[in-house]
Amino acid sequence: MENLLLWGFYLLTFYAFLPGLVSRTFGFKVFKKGRTEREIALTFDDGPDPVYTPQLLDLLARYDAKATFFVVGAHAELQPELLRRMRDEGHVIGIHNYVHKSNWLMRPSTVKKQIRRTCDIIREATGERASYYRPPWGIVNLFDFSNLGYLKIILWSSLFGDWRIRLGADRLGKRIMKKLNPGEVLLLHDCGQTWGADPDAPANMLKALEACLIEGLRRGYRFVHIEEMIALTERNKPLHTGLGKRLLVGLWMLWESAFHVLFRLKPVSGGADEPAFHYRMTTYGGPPVKLEDGVTLSKGDPIAELHFDNRMLQNVARHSSSPLGVAIHLLRVMEKALPLLASSLLADPKAENIRAVYGITMIHRGASRLGFDVVELPENWFARISRIYLRLLFRILTSNRAPRKKRSAGAGGTKNSMSPRMLLMSRERILRFASPLDFTDEECRRSVQTQELPAGGTVAESASVSSTSTVH
Repeated sequence: MENLLLWGFYLLTFYAFLPGLVSRTFGFKVFKKGRTEREIALTFDDGPDPVYTPQLLDLLARYDAKATFFVVGAHAELQPELLRRMRDEGHVIGIHNYVHKSNWLMRPSTVKKQIRRTCDIIREATGERASYYRPPWGIVNLFDFSNLGYLKIILWSSLFGDWRIRLGADRLGKRIMKKLNPGEVLLLHDCGQTWGADPDAPANMLKALEACLIEGLRRGYRFVHIEEMIALTERNKPLHTGLGKRLLVGLWMLWESAFHVLFRLKPVSGGADEPAFHYRMTTYGGPPVKLEDGVTLSKGDPIAELHFDNRMLQNVARHSSSPLGVAIHLLRVMEKALPLLASSLLADPKAENIRAVYGITMIHRGASRLGFDVVELPENWFARISRIYLRLLFRILTSNRAPRKKRSAGAGGTKNSMSPRMLLMSRERILRFASPLDFTDEECRRSVQTQELPAGGTVAESASVSSTSTVH
């Protein structure tokens, strides 16, 4: 008998208690709280109710709020018109079993049948298949993690006990107000017909909810369904990196600061803005290159070597959803920074004799539209080291966690677009981005003598012509 009880305890622990603890504590295989700036997810369980659900839908429509309804199949079967209204008014419908019974008390096959039956009811009423599942009381068993197929388990971040009428609308409202924060997944009930609930408790919920909707809108919050909350959370994941990644990025930034000091790099920024570039004076060490404007760059020629600011790159990468997004965003940053770079070079006596500006980057798509010559690196040890270094840098600085889609080399040329290239621009061309006020009289005379300006043009006209290259 003792052994039987022991085995029963083990079975309950691994079948019920442990999965419930892991899912609630660590969020394993479930979604229970979002990461948003001003969105709050409203979720309602146990309905639909013929009396209170229509009132709730009216309330949500009045304040332009969206919600997720986790319906009990036995209730939904009797109210197909309410399911259609939920769909038509932009809400999401999820599954809450066919009967409100704990998954701990049912075999896995029974849970699956309950879910399938409720899913069929929703599909028959709305023409749409449910994608989200909330087990009654949030209790999952071991097989729920692998037995639900396409369904995503949704729990909650805040629960208020609103199924008890004795709580009262005022106390309930105060409880909700305390949790009125972005990213919260609020759990309320629009039906009191389940075991343990009071039939008229949703009346208090409606009064309390209206006050909270008014206050939330006053604070600038939006009330959304769970689908939007999940999408926003996925989009905002780059803003929330783990301790290991933050440490790695911090070490890399420390190395960059040391590199800037060691090699005397100079920042290019517009005052309070973070720099887009840093540059240093050095000599060109590559093979001869003839640029588009006729300038030839040879080994040993003086150049200004450009380096993107890694903190700026990190900010660009974390707000972009793909390498293409990074490239587009970076082009806009470069376009704004080129006049600043030109002004810095004009003001720097050491830059007076440079032949060109030069840099190596993996993010070069569209750079030719800004006036750069994009040149392949000769295949040698330097190219191989540059490729490894830049890919490592990109992996460290980007926080995008979205899964990568496999693409063939012919579909968009992903491999070529993310390979290191040299960016080159002659001194004459880069100076066209400078403001006329940055030119000294000597620079103006030199510009005319070298025919740097367009025929019949002025320095001001040249600058305005060059700066019309934009990214759309």
